[in-house]
Amino acid sequence: MILSLKKNLELLRSQLVQERSSFIPHWRSVSDNLLPRRSRFTVSDVNKGERRNRNIIDTSATLSARTFTAGMQAGITSPARPWFRLTTADPDLADQASVKEWLYAVQNIMATTFLRSNIYNTFAQMYKDLGAFGTAPISIEESFSGKVLNTASYPVGSYLIAKDELGKVDTFMREYRMTIAQLIKRFGVQAGGIADWSNFSPQVKAMWESGNTQAWVDVIFCCKPNDDFDPKKLDSRYKRFISVYYEMGVSTISGSASMTSGGPNDDKFLEIKGFDMFPILCPRWETTGEDVYATDCPGMTALGDILQLQQGEKNALQAVDKMVRPPMVGPTTMRNSVPSILPGDITFVDTREGQQGFRPAHEMNFRLDLLEGKQAQVRQRISRAFYEDLFLMFINNPDAERTAREVSAKEQEKLLVLGPVLEQLNQDLLDPLIDLAFDYHLRQRLLPPPPPELEGLDLKVEYVSVMAQAQKMVGISGLERFGSAMAGLIEVQDDARDKLNFDEYIDTSVSYTHLRAHETKANLVCRLLLE
Repeated sequence: MILSLKKNLELLRSQLVQERSSFIPHWRSVSDNLLPRRSRFTVSDVNKGERRNRNIIDTSATLSARTFTAGMQAGITSPARPWFRLTTADPDLADQASVKEWLYAVQNIMATTFLRSNIYNTFAQMYKDLGAFGTAPISIEESFSGKVLNTASYPVGSYLIAKDELGKVDTFMREYRMTIAQLIKRFGVQAGGIADWSNFSPQVKAMWESGNTQAWVDVIFCCKPNDDFDPKKLDSRYKRFISVYYEMGVSTISGSASMTSGGPNDDKFLEIKGFDMFPILCPRWETTGEDVYATDCPGMTALGDILQLQQGEKNALQAVDKMVRPPMVGPTTMRNSVPSILPGDITFVDTREGQQGFRPAHEMNFRLDLLEGKQAQVRQRISRAFYEDLFLMFINNPDAERTAREVSAKEQEKLLVLGPVLEQLNQDLLDPLIDLAFDYHLRQRLLPPPPPELEGLDLKVEYVSVMAQAQKMVGISGLERFGSAMAGLIEVQDDARDKLNFDEYIDTSVSYTHLRAHETKANLVCRLLLE
């Protein structure tokens, strides 16, 4: 039996919900104790303004996550400085004046687009989720409002993902809520400002006409490989990836929901369109085997320490409370009196022989210094889990006297720890981002015509962020030490000069500066521009 598209999507959603179910308790624990407002585990969890940080007494972990977010943003995709550079596989070709000028112009156009869009705000949310939960999908969709692209991040618990046979995420689903007014504006307004009701359920239309525009509608969004992909057809719905929106139900303001004719039992869709490239970027900190979601990240690593820190703060506060307001004992004659231990108050006690009157139940001699020392160790472990010692290396030790060699060695040691993660981010986030941005600029005819020398050649993207350059310096520092040693030997023994191939030494040093140039996909083929 061949199922309808919507029933297939609902079947897929139920399977993905089952796959995700085991991650939910862990995410909840991380969220409750680290970022209580960066999660959404139910569609009704919207516009909830009540206090959510009741589990957090000591905010050290939350502040560490804030530092981590700022450090990743500044170190990888800083809006204040260039973090990518377009080049070619042939260094000689890249040095030609016409090619260099075109590459520089395209790079500046894309960088300006990033600044004008909301991508850096989205990056900040993405890095925070990446550090806390390990998985942080964002969408990069084309915009025709003058900004070229529009981005959005999705809170943990609100999305479902699946990956292809190569381990890359290629399926994304999300259930969320929109008001009637938002729904009509997003999916109903056609040319001339006239609403098209053919894709909406009768309940949505009725609520709109009755003025109940703030009622909630549960909406499903799905983007996945298109089973009907046909490159010979021009219709958007036959592209490589299909994107669909459809109604699940209408809710009243109080929150009760009812299924509508726009539910999963018919073939009405709010929107169906396609993409040539997957518009969802899903960076993951670290995965294990066949797991779809990340299985490790700083927030998961530090969770035990975070729980211990909160428990230690509770114990410390209880100890202080007992010292300030100790439990008291007294004679039975005080049963009907009102005793007090407040400063200046008097409690009258009739003492008898052998009785000690109104006194503390036991001696209070808590060693808070030992507890605080243990808490400091926990805070230090949390700080290390979020790489604060890397991002705040100089701020944390402003008075330390360190040589340039010591600073370089410490930077290299810490960057080597982050190396695999940065490489994963290049593959999951930055490479597809540059591909999508280049494609959107190309489709909107915002790029200058390329020089003939680039015909049929692929471009490369070299990442020149602070962290990318620091990683490259890890390799070149050894060459520098070798060069310094050889210079000293040549001064003593001039024959040592014959042992050194200066051309090869210089070429090797230059190759390190161009290391990690990531080749993009077919969208960065200049042949497309020349056609």
